Amino acid sequence: MAVVVVIVIIVLLAVLVHSCDVSATNSSLRDYTNGVSAEIQKSDDTSAQLFKALGSGEAHSNLTGLTQQITLLAGNAQKQLSAVQDLSVPGSMQAAQTKLLLAMRMRRDGVRVIATEIQPALGTSTNRDAINQIAKANSLFYSSDVLYKAYVGPEMAAALHAAGIGVGGTNGESINPGQFLPDLGWLNASFIADKLGSRLPSSHQNTAAPGLHGHVLNSVSVGGTQLSATTTNTIPASPPPTFVLNLTNGGQYTEYNVHCKVAVVGLSDTGSTTLSQTTAGQTTDCSVKLPKAATPGTYQVTAEVLPVPGEKDTANNSITVSVTFQ
Repeated sequence: MAVVVVIVIIVLLAVLVHSCDVSATNSSLRDYTNGVSAEIQKSDDTSAQLFKALGSGEAHSNLTGLTQQITLLAGNAQKQLSAVQDLSVPGSMQAAQTKLLLAMRMRRDGVRVIATEIQPALGTSTNRDAINQIAKANSLFYSSDVLYKAYVGPEMAAALHAAGIGVGGTNGESINPGQFLPDLGWLNASFIADKLGSRLPSSHQNTAAPGLHGHVLNSVSVGGTQLSATTTNTIPASPPPTFVLNLTNGGQYTEYNVHCKVAVVGLSDTGSTTLSQTTAGQTTDCSVKLPKAATPGTYQVTAEVLPVPGEKDTANNSITVSVTFQ
């Protein structure tokens, strides 16, 4: 009887130890899954702030603030990578962890590139290269999404299932789906330029060849109404108004990268647009949207077509009107 009792006790102890081991393993799997989901959510929040800033249309008006904001977001992405590195990783999650770290590095590196390239992307001479670099950074985000969705998530789910832990549903563990790149359009340089309120320069270059060069600014209108140069014009302050500059290429040559500008005198409210080209003798419109709602009040507003190489007469390149924003 004593021997039987000892055997029973040993068996019960073995079962108890095994049960404790299983419980500890399952607990570590759940803790890891929850930790990953929390950091992916923070990463998604970083993405939301980043692309909201890039697509706000206010890049030109507050470039310094935008650069600082993206630099701060790059710091957040580094913190999220560090937090994932510090997670306690169960043995069955090691393969998923390795891929997750790569995905998080891609996200951090992409935000860092954008922080570096945003200023030249809004310039006029180097923005093609900078915008292409931003497109490459966005491709890192896309790659991180593919890596996370196609490999990390399924490998985490497989490890949980192998331990008898359900995934999804009412009682199962939740794996954050994660999505950093909000739109595949962000992989396209032209899409990026439009979102930034910039324009990719033409591959053609102006040359100051002998002969007549330049433009005439014929009129300026808002909402289909031509603005008068002799009376005060009243237009809504919000949403940010769009000024349509009607101009004619009065020269003998096709001109490339023609810059249009609208500035509210005395304020920092300035908008600009670049036409890829204008044709000699032809009239076209150039739409310039202010980067933010105008400050209510009466101001002088100057619309201008910037001179092109070889242009000698610039007296008819600008129009100044009095505007009351309300």
